Amino acid sequence: MTSDSPAARLQRLFEGHRLTPTQRRIAHCMVRGATEVPFLSSVELAELAGVSQPSVTRFAVALGFDGYPALRRHLREVAPPAERAEEPQEDAYNEYQQAVQGEIENLRQLSAMLADPSPVQEAGRLLAASAPLPVLGLRAASSQARGFAYFAAKVHPDVRLLDEGGSMLADRIDAAAGAGASALLCFALPRHPREVAEALEHARQAGLTVVTVAESPFAPVARVSDLLIPAPVGTGLAFDTACAPMLLGRVLLEAMADALPDAQARLEDFDARAAARGLFVE
Repeated sequence: MTSDSPAARLQRLFEGHRLTPTQRRIAHCMVRGATEVPFLSSVELAELAGVSQPSVTRFAVALGFDGYPALRRHLREVAPPAERAEEPQEDAYNEYQQAVQGEIENLRQLSAMLADPSPVQEAGRLLAASAPLPVLGLRAASSQARGFAYFAAKVHPDVRLLDEGGSMLADRIDAAAGAGASALLCFALPRHPREVAEALEHARQAGLTVVTVAESPFAPVARVSDLLIPAPVGTGLAFDTACAPMLLGRVLLEAMADALPDAQARLEDFDARAAARGLFVE
């Protein structure tokens, strides 16, 4: 990632460290509140992340610092107070507007991440080369997978949507691998169903390269993904919002279409058939 935003700098700080699930939770919380974290005490960060204060101390040590005060000093050096002053005044917004503002910030983070297009381009090549292409998304992520699969089918010769769990899921992954699939795309959003991680582990055992869209590089599915591209989710409402993962899915579609030599011809053929059938009213 080439961005120099506070969130991007925090993600670079965490890269290369083997973190426990609790530590990944702290890291995810810090990335989401990157501009505020340098000014929080260990107790405040623990409350924000929903963990114990000793867990925050152990997290700092795992990153190579003597303790949390040393980590906080480092964060203040890479995210000076001037950046904090640029934050919008959230008190001016009601709770619904704050949720929208949170999603706007999520999209800014996604834009900053895309300053380095190479992970998305690599993913596009992997997805384009896989025929068939299985697309997995269960529970909260099923709509993301379904939307991607709907549009991908217009440019890719064989897209297989996997949006239902159960004992048949592994069979469908095996069938895709047996038919020649080389990669699987997964949309994984909180709360992460156990069977998603199990399905990704099975896919890798079947020889598939797993490309995952998740809310954070520290999501539970990271350990069973070969290429994880993060897109944060909004948590300001009772149910999470996923504007950034949806947009990232469309970006991956673009990258995949760029890697498919006959994508434009397939689109033109679809448009011709749609016009002949009077499929759309406009």
